[in-house]
Amino acid sequence: MEADIVDRVRQALAGKTPLQLRGGGSKDFYGRRAGGEILDLSAHRGIVSYEPSELVLTAKAGTPLAEIQAILAENGQMLPFEPPSFSPAATLGGMVAAGLSGPRRPWGGSVRDAVLGVKIVNGKGEVLRFGGQVMKNVAGYDLSRLMVGALGTLGVLLEISVKVLPRPAAEFTRAFELAPAAVAEKLAEWGRRPLPLSATCYHAGRLHVRLSGGRACLDGALALLGGEDADPALWPTLADQQLPFFQGEGPLWRIALPAAAPALNLPGECLVEWAGALRWLRTDLSAKALRQRVTSLGGHATLFRGGDEKSAVFHPLSPALLALHQRLKRALDPAGLFNPGRLYPEF
Repeated sequence: MEADIVDRVRQALAGKTPLQLRGGGSKDFYGRRAGGEILDLSAHRGIVSYEPSELVLTAKAGTPLAEIQAILAENGQMLPFEPPSFSPAATLGGMVAAGLSGPRRPWGGSVRDAVLGVKIVNGKGEVLRFGGQVMKNVAGYDLSRLMVGALGTLGVLLEISVKVLPRPAAEFTRAFELAPAAVAEKLAEWGRRPLPLSATCYHAGRLHVRLSGGRACLDGALALLGGEDADPALWPTLADQQLPFFQGEGPLWRIALPAAAPALNLPGECLVEWAGALRWLRTDLSAKALRQRVTSLGGHATLFRGGDEKSAVFHPLSPALLALHQRLKRALDPAGLFNPGRLYPEF
């Protein structure tokens, strides 16, 4: 299968034919609309190596994410960033290409933090390896992590090595009725304490908090926090956006901010994760007005679902940063074959 992928890329290069890279299609909604012929990568699948004692798993990019999570669970391990799937067809390559992390991200790290190495096909039809299978293995530029969140614009992912972690011994979810003004203060207070937080979610006056760790540690934390017991099924449902909030009409914005940033004070309905650092906003406000407010608070905004998918879906880059992105694109994909326009119209 790898040889077939390389041949297809070389044929596309010879014919100057853009390619639309596709694994399970679970994140087709994310980003701008890419052009080109579909290069289906879903058959390039299988776990290459996994040694639980080493906390590293290597698999082909088309391997279903559910398959990877199942084998990790059998060994009491997990992907520390709790990635969303959005569909049973989600793949490891799509997880890396989208770079999206779930509720555990502020405490378990991001997708980029966990990627140790990749094997790709670049826009010249060359097979390249970056990184490896241990944390301290990089001399020079760590190009493997540049693939995270690139939405396939820099190369075709073939294999990926990721760091995994043991699952917590125990987890509990508590819920609290709080006014919006009290949530930030409460989370800041808890953040100053050595509490084993692993997820937060605030919506419609109700704050949910998850605690993860050893039972003795959790008993003390639960006694300190109080609150009422809540359903732990909230967190996978939140990660995959199956809550009623995400089923509403209108554009859905993903807004990243400093956790201590004040309320957005924008029209629409809001759900807050990551102790305030990730805010979902469903609004019909113009992109310009919304991004002006978000920028003033030190953050950036992505049109996650709905709206005009041919517009600036991702937060516009500064001229200097755009030039850097374009240079990187030309170095790895000089003919502009891969997912043209998926991230930004300029490449």
